[in-house]
Amino acid sequence: MNPEYIEGKVFSKEDYTKKPLEKGEYECCQFLNCDFSDSDLSEIKFMECEFESCNLSMTKVVGTAFRETKFKNCKMMGIHFHTCDKVGLSPLFESCNLSLSSFYQTRLKNTIFTNLKLHEADFTGCDLSNSVFDNCDLDRATFENANIEKADFRTSINYSIDPELNRIKKAKFSLAGVAGLLYKYDIEID
Repeated sequence: MNPEYIEGKVFSKEDYTKKPLEKGEYECCQFLNCDFSDSDLSEIKFMECEFESCNLSMTKVVGTAFRETKFKNCKMMGIHFHTCDKVGLSPLFESCNLSLSSFYQTRLKNTIFTNLKLHEADFTGCDLSNSVFDNCDLDRATFENANIEKADFRTSINYSIDPELNRIKKAKFSLAGVAGLLYKYDIEID
């Protein structure tokens, strides 16, 4: 059976928790106010698609392709992005909750993260070089063996990044956020 190819379609207020999204390739499609929570999107390809105000929490994404795919105002907690198809992975995140999600060893160079809640997100082994974390809350997010060279954290808060465990050359931080680089020393900064 050949996978379905769907182009330019708008999906609105669909509940995929009961009936899963059909496997296939989706190009230039919009998903508005849809519920994908705890569903399986494995092996589906999304190219230049938009997800807006959707619930994608705990969605399985094994082998899923997100190429130039935008997520806006979405709840995306606990997604294991490290299981996605790595070829061409280029998501755009804006005003989403990605807490408890894993980007373990994922290549996300030049990615723009805007207005995100990334509590306890895992960026271990990630390539985030040249990425921008614009107004993100990174409370208890894990950065270990990550490449954050030339990444911009100046407008983000609550990050704890160990410069000895990560590549941080030419990364940008605000003066107020420098404490997040010194957390392990248990010192007081006034």
